[in-house]
Amino acid sequence: MKRITFFLFAVFTMTMVNSKTLTERQRGLAACACLMAQGDIVRLEPAIRTALDDGVTINELKEAFSQLYAYTGFPRSLNALGVLSKVLENRQSNWQEGTPWVRPAEWDDAKKAYELGVKNQTQLSGRPFNYEFCPQDDYYLKAHLFGDIFAGHQLSAADREIVTVAALSGLEGVAPQLAAHKQGAVNMGNSQQLVDELSAWLLEKGLVLNSTWPKGELNSAYAQYFIGNSYLAPLGGENGLVNVTFEPRCRNNWHIHHKSVQVLVCVAGYGWYVEEGKDPVVLKPGVVVAIPAEAKHWHGAAKDSWMQHLTYMTKVEEGASNEWLEPVTDAEYDKLPAASPCH
Repeated sequence: MKRITFFLFAVFTMTMVNSKTLTERQRGLAACACLMAQGDIVRLEPAIRTALDDGVTINELKEAFSQLYAYTGFPRSLNALGVLSKVLENRQSNWQEGTPWVRPAEWDDAKKAYELGVKNQTQLSGRPFNYEFCPQDDYYLKAHLFGDIFAGHQLSAADREIVTVAALSGLEGVAPQLAAHKQGAVNMGNSQQLVDELSAWLLEKGLVLNSTWPKGELNSAYAQYFIGNSYLAPLGGENGLVNVTFEPRCRNNWHIHHKSVQVLVCVAGYGWYVEEGKDPVVLKPGVVVAIPAEAKHWHGAAKDSWMQHLTYMTKVEEGASNEWLEPVTDAEYDKLPAASPCH
């Protein structure tokens, strides 16, 4: 077991990238875009406050959330604008309104909007782009997305791509579009270093779960023993190796493994292992915890991060069982600090 543990530690230990190029303002835009795309309005509210504190203007956030409807849909765009409106009910004196909104001239001239869209799409793609397979989408992209939307004056083209890359990073099943926009972000004026740092920062911040391990299916069978959503991906093996994914703030109930030892190996994100009567242990990639039989404990994601851990049982004796106990209350959980190194 020691040899397996050492191997897993070596494989999964990660070195985080410290951002040197991203400004606090750009981080604020990226965080809000990523959380908006995921529909995570709980984490979006404090992210909006932080962004406004760090120099993002109110009108820039309106522009970003409006633009992203083209990538995430109107429901999430409107929800994000609703959160922004709620935040502004307690407006702080240091928050800036920003450049006054002006109706783009292209909105009143379809030809100009289309021409602007062709120009922007060509620059972003690095070459003329024509989607002849579906003329409808080709027109929508040119006339509306890269024409009408990009005609707004609140965000620069470079800022728009930071927002888009951050949003797509928070979505599943959009790898081709994310790759295209990472290159597009460079073509629209960002440095390659900044784009690389953006991707690393989103991961380090816990805004996205960048993992080669399968997320699996929603853990509906054991949902009654969890607060928040978790996902299971059985990996096989005689010890019943399973990968468990926890969304931010998700944790299981207090529980006890009788006559068996549970091993946790964190492979992505940040979280907590808490054993009754002992100091909490931060779960981060490479951390291995062997949970003694009969120990009352719980484990889950940090409030600011997704988390994945592998788990399997060992030293299983005859009559082994699992005893589920009371939930971990918000009051207990919120006493723990953020686990992400960015906080």
